[in-house]
Amino acid sequence: MKVLVTGGAGFIGSAVVRDLVGRQVGVVNLDKLTYAAVPGALAAVEDRPGYAFVRADIADRAAVDAALAAHRPDAILHLAAETHVDRSIDGPADFVATNVVGTAVLLDAALAYWQGLAAPAQAAFRFVLVSTDEVYGALGPEDPPFTAASPHRPNSPYAATKAAADHLVRAWGQTYGLPAITVHATNNYGPWQFPEKLIPLTIANALEGRPLPVYGRGANRRDWLHVTDHARALWQVLQVGVPGVVYAVGSGQDVANLAVVERLCALVDRLAPDPAVAGRADLITFVDDRPGHDFRYAVDPADAAAALGWRPMVDLEAGLEDTVAWYLANADWWRAIRRARYDGRRLGRGRL
Repeated sequence: MKVLVTGGAGFIGSAVVRDLVGRQVGVVNLDKLTYAAVPGALAAVEDRPGYAFVRADIADRAAVDAALAAHRPDAILHLAAETHVDRSIDGPADFVATNVVGTAVLLDAALAYWQGLAAPAQAAFRFVLVSTDEVYGALGPEDPPFTAASPHRPNSPYAATKAAADHLVRAWGQTYGLPAITVHATNNYGPWQFPEKLIPLTIANALEGRPLPVYGRGANRRDWLHVTDHARALWQVLQVGVPGVVYAVGSGQDVANLAVVERLCALVDRLAPDPAVAGRADLITFVDDRPGHDFRYAVDPADAAAALGWRPMVDLEAGLEDTVAWYLANADWWRAIRRARYDGRRLGRGRL
C-alpha cells in the first residue's frame, strides 16, 4: 500500500507519516513547508525505504498531477491546511487560499487520477479529508457531545474554511463518485506541536518565566486527543472506512482550558523545578477573549469505536506528562523557533 499524505511535515501530518512508515506502508509526503512545518519530526523516517518527499503546494495543479503520476498512490490523506485560529482572525485570505481553493485543486487532481485507474484500483482507492470538530461550532456546558451527524455551524474564519472543504469533499463524492471520506477530530496535542498552540505555548512560557495568557476566565472547554491516537484512527479509516461516510474522532476527555494550564504548570514545577519561582501557576494571566471564541468542543467517541474498531489509548493525565517531558528534552527546537519567528507580542497569542 502507498499513501500520499498532504501536509505530512506538519504536527499531525508528521505523526501520521511516522505511524504509516512504522506499519511498512509506502508514504509520499507532499508539503509546501510553511512556517508551521516541523521537518525534524520526520528525521526518523526520511531514510526509510518507501518514503518520499515532494515539496509542493496543494493549490499547484501541475505539481500535484506530477506527484500522483510519479508515485501512483492507493489513497490520499489530506491534512494540508492553515490551522491556527488567531491567525485566521488576523488574515483569513491565506486560510481561504489553502483550505478551500487548495482542497478544490487537490480534489480535481485526485478525481482525474482516480478516473484513470483500472477498476480494481478504483474500488480500493480512498480520498480522506482530515477535518476538525470546530466546523460544528460551540457546545453549551450541558450539551451532549458532537457526533458525525452534527450540523455545520462554524464561528471562526478557520472553521469556516474547513467547513467549506468538508462540503467540497462531499460534493466530489456525490457528483463524481470519488470514494471520499471525512474525519472530524478534536484538539490534538503531543510532541512536535508548533509552539504557538495552547499546550506547547504554556509549557514554553512556563519554562522561560513568561506570562501564561488565558482567554476570558479560562472556562472554555476542549476535548484533547493525543496525536498518536489520531494517527491510529486515520489508519483504521484507511482500512475499514466507507466512502461517503463521515467519522468523528474524540477522546471523551473534555476539560476546561484553565484546568489544562494549571496541570501543565504543576508538571513543569515537578519536572523542571526552579528555586526562584514559587509556582508557575502564578504566571497565569487572563486576557481579553478573542472574537467568535467557541465555548466548548467535545466529540462522542462511541461512534468511531463502533464503526472503526478504534478507541483512544492515551489518558490525558499521562499524555500531558509525556508531552511536558518531550518539550523539556527538545528545548533547543522550540527555542530556536521562538527566537526566529516571534517577538514578545506574538508569544502572547495562543489557541486557548
